[in-house]
Amino acid sequence: MKKGLIGVQMSTIAPNKMPKFDAYESMARLADIGYKCIEISQVPMTKENVAGFRRAIDELGFNVAAISANVAPNPMMPGFEALSNPDDFKKMVEDAKALDCDMMRIGAMPMDARFSMQAGLDFAKQADEYACKLAEHGIDLYYHNHHFEFARHGGKLLMDIIKENTTRLGFELDIHWIHRGGMDPIKFINQYAGRIRLLHLKDYRIAPMKEPEVDFNTREGMMAAYAAMNEIVQFAEVGEGTLDIPGCIEAGLAGGSEYFLVEQDLSYGRDP
Repeated sequence: MKKGLIGVQMSTIAPNKMPKFDAYESMARLADIGYKCIEISQVPMTKENVAGFRRAIDELGFNVAAISANVAPNPMMPGFEALSNPDDFKKMVEDAKALDCDMMRIGAMPMDARFSMQAGLDFAKQADEYACKLAEHGIDLYYHNHHFEFARHGGKLLMDIIKENTTRLGFELDIHWIHRGGMDPIKFINQYAGRIRLLHLKDYRIAPMKEPEVDFNTREGMMAAYAAMNEIVQFAEVGEGTLDIPGCIEAGLAGGSEYFLVEQDLSYGRDP
């Protein structure tokens, strides 16, 4: 079986370094750990940062798996870039070419698409159209799931609805969010074989509960206890949770995954 590259999703470390993020210095520290692959997210694609990543490619042997800095069909927030803006589209393609990268990634669907099946279908259609346009430049477009795509609309998972209504769009499956959405990550990866060049490695943990200082014999106390129960689900460091990480990797490789990106949404006081 072919091998894949294990890398780091930059959203794990970049926000902690802002506004003094230095692309090359960060890559050098990752290289010291043993990583040689990254996915760029939550990093401003300034001329300086692009140059720093390029230097890391040339001098440290890094590989940029995908770029997801503000990549979306329409602006996710006011002032954000978007594929629908011709200038932004051109800049995103240029950045990818400069970093020898042939994948871009949409980090999440817009809010309205999360609540409406029709809005979800509209998003899928638009994303697929841009996937076709980017393919003309030799770039694949991927979509990253969370847990809200596992809501059912008309008996079907929103995630499957997106898949069935797209042809060119690929999927970056996140094993933590698949599990949190109530599905078996390995089985789900197998179902998406052939459209998953990217896979996010993120474990799932139930943390020890902390007893709230309340009277459990009152309604307020019981509600506080239920609230505490909802807070024990955590993003776990790879290998420190409950997911079958080796099994997920094997399923990914069998399904065509080339890159396995380690991501940690929250570090709970630990240094990323």
